[in-house]
Amino acid sequence: MSKFFAVIPAAGSGSRMGNSLPKQYLALAGRPMIYHAVHTLCVSPEIANVFVILSPEDREWLKYDWSEFSSKLVVFNCGGETRATSILNGLKAASEKSLIGNEDWVMVHDAARPCLSKELLKKLLDELSDDEVGGLLAVPLSDTLKRGGTNNRVQKTEPRKDLWQAQTPQMFRYKLLLDALCKPDSITMTDDASAVEALGLCPKLVLGDVSNIKITYPKDLVLAELILRAQNGESYDKQD
Repeated sequence: MSKFFAVIPAAGSGSRMGNSLPKQYLALAGRPMIYHAVHTLCVSPEIANVFVILSPEDREWLKYDWSEFSSKLVVFNCGGETRATSILNGLKAASEKSLIGNEDWVMVHDAARPCLSKELLKKLLDELSDDEVGGLLAVPLSDTLKRGGTNNRVQKTEPRKDLWQAQTPQMFRYKLLLDALCKPDSITMTDDASAVEALGLCPKLVLGDVSNIKITYPKDLVLAELILRAQNGESYDKQD
């Protein structure tokens, strides 16, 4: 029977946050940001192991206590210069240690998406576990899209029909994902589904939720904390 694994690539610097500390370690609700993704994935009974891919030069990870996840958490310091390279290196490292097989499922999740709920994770697992290709969480675009031109003038209004905003986790069989990421063009791709699409396959879109936000700018941390508090049944006006 196929097993389910999760991969969190966390070798980046998060330069758009304007902070010298790598984004995944910024404080969020009293924890480093990456803790929240690790926690949600590790407490899932369906997931066998969670692989965190760090930079070889990472000096922050060991400053925190991760012992509560010791039964599932595996750390590889083999991150590369791009997201795709980090994931590829991590998958190979897991295979070399005989932790994963070709037909096992791999869920790749961003360290900067700390608000993934247990319910949304289970929905992804339920909808994709029998799928021939795999897929990803995504939400249909609701805003009008404008293409900018010279001097920030509107060049064109783009139709939003059938357009979705990709989220993570994105889930594919180990061998399929490995083959997709080994293609030279995959190195610059910003999500795993794009690499799978380049093989001529069509990943399934699983309806996500706008609460599964990605932290990109400092103001996103405020919204993320509100979402986490709501998920934990805490009041919005609670002060730490």
